[in-house]
Amino acid sequence: MLAAAPSPRYTVHGRAFSRIADFHSELTALRRDLHAHPELGFEEVYTAGRVQEALRLCGVDEVHTGIGRTGVVGVIRGQRHASGRMVGLRADMDALTMSEHNEFPWRSQRGGMMHGCGHDGHVAMLVGAARYLAETRNFDGTAVLVFQPGEEGFAGAKAMIEDGLFERFPVQAVYAMHNWPAMQPGTIGINPGPLMAAADRITIEITGKGGHGAHPYLTVDPVLVAAHIITAVQSIVSRNVRPVDGAVISLCAMQAGDLHAMSVIPGKATLVGTVRTFRREVQAQVERRLNELCSAIALGFGATATVQYERVYPATVNSPREAMFAADVAESLLGAEHVVRDIEPSMGAEDFSFMLQAKPGAYMRIGQGGEGSCMLHNSRYDFNDEILPLGAAMHASLAERSMPLA
Repeated sequence: MLAAAPSPRYTVHGRAFSRIADFHSELTALRRDLHAHPELGFEEVYTAGRVQEALRLCGVDEVHTGIGRTGVVGVIRGQRHASGRMVGLRADMDALTMSEHNEFPWRSQRGGMMHGCGHDGHVAMLVGAARYLAETRNFDGTAVLVFQPGEEGFAGAKAMIEDGLFERFPVQAVYAMHNWPAMQPGTIGINPGPLMAAADRITIEITGKGGHGAHPYLTVDPVLVAAHIITAVQSIVSRNVRPVDGAVISLCAMQAGDLHAMSVIPGKATLVGTVRTFRREVQAQVERRLNELCSAIALGFGATATVQYERVYPATVNSPREAMFAADVAESLLGAEHVVRDIEPSMGAEDFSFMLQAKPGAYMRIGQGGEGSCMLHNSRYDFNDEILPLGAAMHASLAERSMPLA
């Protein structure tokens, strides 16, 4: 038996929240069912099925499936739609490859998979918005509800776009939100520029000359070269990137030799890491300096080094106009004191960035925790069901305010 949804400890204005609060317990049941049945990117068969079922029960006008492999899109037309206005609302659906250590009844039932980032809650919030919008239709235009697969490293947003998402549903703007445990419930944060960093993968291959550990003078030791590269790479941000431009370089893994072969100097070493930046110029600068530095250091030791630089997710950059609009909508629901309009960007990444490259829009954070809360991607994380009606009302209000009847 699922526990009752917790009652919100904050005040929200507007009829959207009042109506959605009436079916808070149903959204909670959906969210917890999704949490118990997590699925990885492009494998969201059960999740997509539950979404399709929920949208049809809500009475949306159209349900489209298989977009970007497992993506689902719901279409709701307003009381009038001659204006031609169309607004997109997006939620991500996939889980993470990690084991859950919670003990509540709705914990993951699938080994090695967990909703450790709250995408189960994002889905439930958008379903709540769908139910309200289909019931009231208090807008002039078309609301497009995008349930996206594969956000966690699979670039599902890009897959949906390449599969014709915005050709089939030519929205004028698109919005999304992510729960944020560091913020209190009943708060929303946004800014009119970069909110999440670009995420790039770097692989550095170092080739030397292996040999006996007792005779290193006969070798070109790639482990030694790797050690110098690890240290030197940290100078790129501090000595090449302007202090006002954010950048992070982290070398997170190294592979060389055999742990059982204490006296064998290997012939190769590999370093793997990530680069995070907000501006394309800084991204290009870091890539260039990595190539120059690694090559020069290796050459100094008689080795060679190649850098494979893979641009995975671009920076998530909000359109100023849409960000201001979203902040105004949030303020109408919560009051100015509960909306942070200049929230600090994160060096984390988000593939909603692909959608913002294609369309104007905004990405925001919805508070779900506060001090002492479990952060995202933690084995004891759980989405806070208390915020489901607020998130759903925010989605619905973005549609209604973007496409007013009068």
